[in-house]
Amino acid sequence: MIAILKHGTTAEQTEHLISWLKRMNLDVHVSQGAEVTILGLIGDTSRVDMELLGSLEIVESVKRVSEPFKQANRKFHPEDTVIEVGTAKIGGGNFAMMAGPCSVESEEQIIEVAQAVKASGAHILRGGAFKPRTSPYAFQGMQGEGIKLLLKAKAETGLPIVTEIMNISTLDLFADIDIIQVGARNMQNFDLLKELGKTNKPILLKRGLANTLQELLMSAEYIMSEGNENVILCERGIRTFETYTRNTLDLSAVSVLHDLSHLPVIVDPSHATGKAKLVPPMAAAAVAAGADGLIIEVHNNPACALCDGAQSLTPAQFDVLSKRVAKIREALV
Repeated sequence: MIAILKHGTTAEQTEHLISWLKRMNLDVHVSQGAEVTILGLIGDTSRVDMELLGSLEIVESVKRVSEPFKQANRKFHPEDTVIEVGTAKIGGGNFAMMAGPCSVESEEQIIEVAQAVKASGAHILRGGAFKPRTSPYAFQGMQGEGIKLLLKAKAETGLPIVTEIMNISTLDLFADIDIIQVGARNMQNFDLLKELGKTNKPILLKRGLANTLQELLMSAEYIMSEGNENVILCERGIRTFETYTRNTLDLSAVSVLHDLSHLPVIVDPSHATGKAKLVPPMAAAAVAAGADGLIIEVHNNPACALCDGAQSLTPAQFDVLSKRVAKIREALV
């Protein structure tokens, strides 16, 4: 349920109403816009008399929200959320390029790639320290040592870091990481989501391999319900009957999520396609579709990469893509 307050309502009147609602054991989410204030009521709203609430002098209207996701809902928060990481901004018309290798392999490798992607316009460095792999025999990442190398690359270039967490037990290692990524396989690891909700770090939440958009938003709700509203949604392709690409990139998700939610939406064309030659056209299409950012895999020697070399761009290819993205964004203005 949401209550839209009339223009000119004072802070004292708003606080009085919030106190009254909280006495009904409801949580109240306040969205302060330029013109109106919206109170989102979370909990058992069946005890709220809609007619009584709507008749109050300061209340413009009262509406029930039928969707199960509340705090992630644009009805609760009409204005776009903007996530700030270092000098980068994501959402609300701001665009961020995240780029780097699938996995951290050495100090030389991560720093070389970090310097290259920064020179080409990347705002954030991505790199995997912990790697969820289908095979237990595949490279699992450098883990804690990989985190240290990412932080060295950050010190060298100034780029904020985004890297994936797999388990609650390693959360302490992410103290200096700027954005914590929740991968597709962990999208519904609810215990992990709740713990991340207790932090104040931005969380990049990837859509699961076979999950609906409502399920993605409900996972975001798990994080937000614990107090962390800094969630970035990521479309990274879903599993369909098509086998030519690694996954099927659902670009309609960008528009649908923007319609349903105020959270920023980025696209990962690398994992979606699984093929380096398909990354540039799908990245361009994602930008045209209105994505708030891209996350691209870049490796200085893809043929020798320990993880996902087939979908990784070289620094030179990323440079071309970055310039193309800039031109598309200019054309959309």
